[in-house]
Amino acid sequence: MKRLDDYQEIVGDEVIFRVHNKMRKLYGKHVVHVNSTYQGGGVAEMLSSLIPLMNDIGLDAGWRILHGNPDFFGITKKFHNALQGDPLHFTHIKRDLYVKNNEDFSQFTHLDHDACIIHDPQPLPLIRFYKKRQPWIWRCHIDLTDPNQRLWNFLKSFILKYDLVIISNEKYLRKDLPVRQIVIPPAIDPLSPKNKPLTEYTIQKTMKKFRVPLNKPIITQISRFDKWKDPEGVIDIYREARKVIDCRLILCGSMASDDPEGYKIYSKILKKHTDLIKKRDLILLTTENSILVNALQRQANVVIQKSTREGFGLTVTEALWKGKPVIASNIGGIPLQIQDGVSGFLIDPHDKKAAVEK
Repeated sequence: MKRLDDYQEIVGDEVIFRVHNKMRKLYGKHVVHVNSTYQGGGVAEMLSSLIPLMNDIGLDAGWRILHGNPDFFGITKKFHNALQGDPLHFTHIKRDLYVKNNEDFSQFTHLDHDACIIHDPQPLPLIRFYKKRQPWIWRCHIDLTDPNQRLWNFLKSFILKYDLVIISNEKYLRKDLPVRQIVIPPAIDPLSPKNKPLTEYTIQKTMKKFRVPLNKPIITQISRFDKWKDPEGVIDIYREARKVIDCRLILCGSMASDDPEGYKIYSKILKKHTDLIKKRDLILLTTENSILVNALQRQANVVIQKSTREGFGLTVTEALWKGKPVIASNIGGIPLQIQDGVSGFLIDPHDKKAAVEK
């Protein structure tokens, strides 16, 4: 089990003391986190580290999953895209199914905790279906700079019931939201299987296990197969870059249960880029394996993150933690992490030529 003391050498005595000191008034408080998947994506990964640490320091923390059918997750994916600027055909059917799924969850799941922390839009309406006796916090992990206005107005009717909204970047603060908002950037777990130190033997063994040839320099992007991560754009850049340097591109990303678009995007890439795939110049990996991601980031010569929208970009954090040069889009939370020209390069996500030159 994870313990806060394990991180003392990384963060120092002062940080450990401050955490314990702030906890004195919270010992034994019952806290619940609610999101829509146990695995796949940054939220589930953060919670898998955060909740054991909360329990270690004296809280009684739990985790609930909002289940749903494919129709529900198809709708919430469209909502996710619309909150990041996509157009949306917003119908009563979509709205009612979204709300009804949350209502059904409330019928068989008790949330009688001292605090409820709700992650992202999928479980946002839950607050309507419980007698509110405790603070409710909405933790939004996505980019809210330019949401679809009709959808935002609808979701705001739920957000206004919350006591606090937590966002990842001060750029996402909403002037039209009277609820108190605070900025807490997400973080990686440096001791998790994805980020802990690996021996060279383990790295090489992992590359061999997943049939990753090492006879060329490796460029990799670690991300879900999601339109906002722009895997097609990454491949376009790679096709130009390989004319100058003989290298290999590896796209590695899991298929999250709450993201029905992932497999469609993956399948499209498989069909469109058979020439590169047959030569093993383009390798697609979809295994949910933290050691694989860790080894791949350490083996890569360059890590790229060509997102067109990005709430924060923890894959950038992971690569920087491992001392790897990163080429990433100058959007969302990424510029908070990269010192341009020092720890990596920031690019306009729509400027393919600049990315190739880097």
